[in-house]
Amino acid sequence: MPGPSLALLTDLYQLTMAYGYWRLGRAEEEAVFHLFFRRPPFRGGYAIAAGLQHALDYLRALRFDASDLEYLGTLTGNDGAQLFSAEFLEYLGGLRFTCDVDGVPEGTAMFAHEPLLRVRGPILQGQLVETPLLNLLNFSTLIATKAARVCSAAGGESVLEFGLRRAQGIDGALSAARAAYIGGCSATSNVLAGKLYGIPVRGTHAHSWVMSFDDEREAFAAYAEALPNNCVFLVDTYDTLEGVRHAIAVGEQLRARGHALAGVRLDSGDLAALSQAARRLLDAAGFPDAAIVASNDLDEQAITRLRAAGAKISVWGVGTRLITGHDQPALGGVYKLAAVRGDASMPWQYRIKLSEEPIKVSNPGVQQVRRHRGADGGFIGDVIHDTELGLGAAAHRVDAPDQRFVLEGEGEALLVPLLRAGVPVYTPPPLVETRARTLAQLECLPPGVRKLQDAEVYPVGLDERLQTLKDGLIAAARARTKA
Repeated sequence: MPGPSLALLTDLYQLTMAYGYWRLGRAEEEAVFHLFFRRPPFRGGYAIAAGLQHALDYLRALRFDASDLEYLGTLTGNDGAQLFSAEFLEYLGGLRFTCDVDGVPEGTAMFAHEPLLRVRGPILQGQLVETPLLNLLNFSTLIATKAARVCSAAGGESVLEFGLRRAQGIDGALSAARAAYIGGCSATSNVLAGKLYGIPVRGTHAHSWVMSFDDEREAFAAYAEALPNNCVFLVDTYDTLEGVRHAIAVGEQLRARGHALAGVRLDSGDLAALSQAARRLLDAAGFPDAAIVASNDLDEQAITRLRAAGAKISVWGVGTRLITGHDQPALGGVYKLAAVRGDASMPWQYRIKLSEEPIKVSNPGVQQVRRHRGADGGFIGDVIHDTELGLGAAAHRVDAPDQRFVLEGEGEALLVPLLRAGVPVYTPPPLVETRARTLAQLECLPPGVRKLQDAEVYPVGLDERLQTLKDGLIAAARARTKA
């Protein structure tokens, strides 16, 4: 595991650019960067912002310690000479993060090209934190979104995150467990995540427990003797329905002792048919409240199919396909420079990145997002605008700039102040409130945008003043390249 300093959790080119800014005397020039994604993940219509708390923790603690500087001093260029000067390393040793940071609270539903985070301050610092911020927000946002989709498919039934053993390393397991809870999962099997983040933990026994006994019913009875208040029996070690009958027999013993059979778990086979048969057996035996828990490579698509087939499953254990973001292993978030100036007394010089792919042309400005609601409180559209230029009367759709639309009122500003001159001005809410925020945000999305397949595109527009600025920058940049 890395030591207490995470300052080197970055790509080398961030440090070489920082060195270049410093050598040229530009380190303190003011710049604005935005972190955003170009497409919602999983071919869906939205993403759930997550990872902000870890990002803020990183920025507040950003320091280059003696061992970091010693290591950087060993790096060499192509000619074998020292890459960074001793004076620059001394500068890094005294560096403290002093940027202003604004961002959307975790649990917010976001859409393509909308900034999740805005960093404004010395260009060297803003550049230096690009990679770690992307690392911390990309994965968590991906998994929170996946969890929201899985929970949506479950239709309000409980979803448990069971992915620790299949996660990409320790940090991947912890970050994903936290993000999955933000996305709507009700608990995790990861006990360390429970300790660190206050997430409810759930779990019972594995096949090995049953296999360690000569008889399945004996195994269930022994487990019930040891943990009578935690009895969800895994019934598919040998014969699933016979396992259900054994669970019922032990459940009757538990009831006689004043305890309850919490449920049975299915981990293989035809989950729809087996859950239906198990439900009939449990109900006939007088256990209508015993849950049927299912696992086995589940995701939102599998859950949708099972529910359509009439499965009698009330708790869904989702592991590999959730914690790894199975069908899209990366969000694809980016971090782009949008404006620079020498200092606060000077006007902004707006910047834009061009591409032959329209989706990759960046947006300039010091951006804010305003969300508009309909009379019923549901979301009806967002507008990205420049805080310096203000709001115009209309907006151009990001996905179709020739289409204009008008949203009444100023809307709700999504990016809130997080750090001012590197000092925290935002207190993150408890994680349970963040999870509740996600659920509330999803309720406000148009039904078509929430669809798991063939989702509709939520209306996001560039304010007409920002669109005019962008068009002018594109024309000027192309004219320069032809000159």
